[in-house]
Amino acid sequence: MRTIGLVAAAAAALLSGTAYAKTTIIYAGRVITDAGNAPEGPSTVTVTDDRITSITPGRAAAPADAEVVDLGDKTLLPGLIDLHVHLTGDPGGDYRSEAVDPDEWGVVVGAKNARVTLRAGFTTVREAGSAQYTAFSLRRGTAEGLIEGPRIIAAGPPLSIIGGHGDVTGFREDIHAVLDQGYTCTGAVECAEKVRKASRAGADVIKITATGGVLSQQGRGLEGHFSNAELESIATTAHSLGLKVMAHAHGARGIESAAAAGIDSIEHGTFADEAALKVMKAKGTYMVPTLMAFEGIRERLGKGIYTPTVETKVRMTLNDVGKAVGRAKALGVPIAFGTDAGVFEHGRNAGEFALLVKYGLTPREALASATTVAAKLLSMEGEIGRIAPGMSADMIAVNGDPLSDVTTLEKVDWVMVRGRIAD
Repeated sequence: MRTIGLVAAAAAALLSGTAYAKTTIIYAGRVITDAGNAPEGPSTVTVTDDRITSITPGRAAAPADAEVVDLGDKTLLPGLIDLHVHLTGDPGGDYRSEAVDPDEWGVVVGAKNARVTLRAGFTTVREAGSAQYTAFSLRRGTAEGLIEGPRIIAAGPPLSIIGGHGDVTGFREDIHAVLDQGYTCTGAVECAEKVRKASRAGADVIKITATGGVLSQQGRGLEGHFSNAELESIATTAHSLGLKVMAHAHGARGIESAAAAGIDSIEHGTFADEAALKVMKAKGTYMVPTLMAFEGIRERLGKGIYTPTVETKVRMTLNDVGKAVGRAKALGVPIAFGTDAGVFEHGRNAGEFALLVKYGLTPREALASATTVAAKLLSMEGEIGRIAPGMSADMIAVNGDPLSDVTTLEKVDWVMVRGRIAD
């Protein structure tokens, strides 16, 4: 009877020209509205459709037709943001599978991983490189509620130099030609063209591989790939279209060149030295450390999963992982949360918090990196990253206090994204 009544009320509202609004009342024992603020005590949060409309001290009375969620003494906080994931892939796959598996398989894998990622408390992710349309399909599916998952900011295929990290490598040249997705570029003009192509295809952000990478079959080390003119062309063109640029970058001089060109974020930043970080600070470039990626790599090293080319690069890298975080903090470079999920198992994303603390952030800074700082990098600080009236209803609940113990974020008990409660 209650269901029939709600349907009738909705129909009447539509006929009268007034949209029917769903109200959800959430009771929590503690609320962290902003990583920079002290927690509030027992509170009532009201959600109307997909928006937070109020935060009231204590347990306010719920309207008769509201859905009520009683979280007891749990801590309610903003939904988490992971700025570097690969939903359409799983760890440990043979690179040769890209010559066998159709792109559509990435959507199937991505739907599985989107659900796991949401359940882990991540209500917004930046998909940092995929096949041409797989991440875009997932983005639409989660936005329309057809697939359970986070809000997705999607890059699509990354821009790369020919033979670089991000290009098809490890095959015969004739196979490269068949598998090529058309996003390599040489020279400033062609790089501008490929940025525009990515924008036309539907990219929310431009991903480039500014240096060599660890897990690709290219064996030319981890330093810079694009020329300064190419980097400047990419940044200028993307910004003219209202898009930011995220740059995979390990080597110090490649990081420095990318930051100097105006690239918005450095992903990984493994060997960032003082000179590179000073340029990042001067340019306002963010660091996204992806420390969990190297945990996943370390777990698979020496087990026959990686080729000799990859294992050589891994061993070049592991001793320096995390050191740049402390250097970046000391110089005032903003540090935003990203994990490279897909290199390790999706759903373990929150393990990044403890690693950030291990390498120099406070628990409060670590939480901010995945909420307010990440939201600002996305230019979405008015939409996500805080619990406040008018913000998207993206919230999670955990036991304990993540401002004193970030490992509490590794077990999320309740999730709401866009006003929808995850099943």
